[in-house]
Amino acid sequence: MTLPRILLISTGGTITMTPGAGSGIAPTLTGEDLLRAVPELAARAELDVVTYSTKPGASLTLSDLLAIAERIDGMDGAFAGAIVVQGTDTIEETAFVLDTVVATDRPVVVTGAMRGAGAPGADGPANLLAAATVAGSEAARGLGALVVLNDEVHAARHVQKAHTGAPSAFASPGFAPVGRVIEGALHLYARLPRLPAMARPDAVEEAPVALIALALGDDGRLFDALPGVGYRGAVIQAMGAGHLPAHCAERLQRLAQAMPVVLATRVASGPVFERTYGFTGSETDLIARGAIPGGYLPGPKACLLLRLLIAGGLRGEALRSAYVMRSRAALA
Repeated sequence: MTLPRILLISTGGTITMTPGAGSGIAPTLTGEDLLRAVPELAARAELDVVTYSTKPGASLTLSDLLAIAERIDGMDGAFAGAIVVQGTDTIEETAFVLDTVVATDRPVVVTGAMRGAGAPGADGPANLLAAATVAGSEAARGLGALVVLNDEVHAARHVQKAHTGAPSAFASPGFAPVGRVIEGALHLYARLPRLPAMARPDAVEEAPVALIALALGDDGRLFDALPGVGYRGAVIQAMGAGHLPAHCAERLQRLAQAMPVVLATRVASGPVFERTYGFTGSETDLIARGAIPGGYLPGPKACLLLRLLIAGGLRGEALRSAYVMRSRAALA
């Protein structure tokens, strides 16, 4: 039987971390080191390994992700799919960006580990095996980017890190895994249609977007500061279905006159409403004041989408329409 050929891009993260001279663990292992540590991979796939970096997940940038997307789209026809290995801190963001900008319909799987390579019960080897199974599966074609850990397969648009330390850290709040790896095979439960890939923009680092979450009693003074410190957009993680204290409404309106402002929610599951509540600071009031309804995207993913749209040159109603279309598609 011919094994699938898979591109494995390693960026670092806990899966590559070992104890150093100081306290704690840090990224040290390359992609080749990971491959040697899991000889069972040779029976799952033929892997072409690229060590892109040895960074913790929190240090990856949007420019890194666009460079990785370019490598994935540059795969020749011999490749069945790709695996991106990284730190779990930002796996949901990486998967979302790749889902948004990678054009190929071949499987793109993002994986990592919750325990360091030398820890008892290290989960990295099992996650790599499961990721190779999914990336090499014909059934996973056309599903966009997927996150595979703990033998669960999550869609990029839904997945979130839901625990700081458990091996079962990843979930799709309000939804469910789209599949699982069982007995070395992909069991697929749902197929979610993809949107067409966005063009990869240049100069994304020049399109910073602020993310602000509000708590009870916040007066919104940060809204006033954003234009003066160079931000080009903002995502506001509001309360409930998209609500702010009444005294913040005018501040949001002024901010929306200066830059695109997305109204997201700090709640883990469910969309921002658009036409239910009518008080000052409600979602209907804030949208009327210029906020873009955030749809199903949580704050970090909303930030990334807004950055990509701004960097792509969209403005005004074109940006608003593009954001709304892609955030509502989280349910499609």
